[in-house]
Amino acid sequence: MSFTIGKLAAAGGVGVETIRYYQRRGLMGTPVRSGGDGWGGGVRRYDDDDVRRLKFIRAAQVSGFTLDEISELLALEASEDRVRVRTLARQRIEALDEKIAQMTETRAALARLADQCAASDKGPCPILASFEA
Repeated sequence: MSFTIGKLAAAGGVGVETIRYYQRRGLMGTPVRSGGDGWGGGVRRYDDDDVRRLKFIRAAQVSGFTLDEISELLALEASEDRVRVRTLARQRIEALDEKIAQMTETRAALARLADQCAASDKGPCPILASFEA
């Protein structure tokens, strides 16, 4: 199947500028323009492999991988270096665990402040005062 950049973007659930950004970052290729011998050339055509790659990138981002890590994962896909892929996954898990711990602490602190705010109508709101500290 053949896709214009707009159809590729729709198939991947992203905007056209996102695809262009991925191309500038080297995550996706930029096909040559097809047909059209007049001003502006033809239209760039993408295929099912481009859709698969775009969906891979998006799924990896949702899993928390950075674009640099995704670039490495894409390269590893061809090399079948499972050890490195596992290492990257474990590093991502550690980073997520740290973020979860930080968010849990933040949630607990905000809950305490909300309770303090509800306990009295006098003086400055503890929530707002904590943001100024």
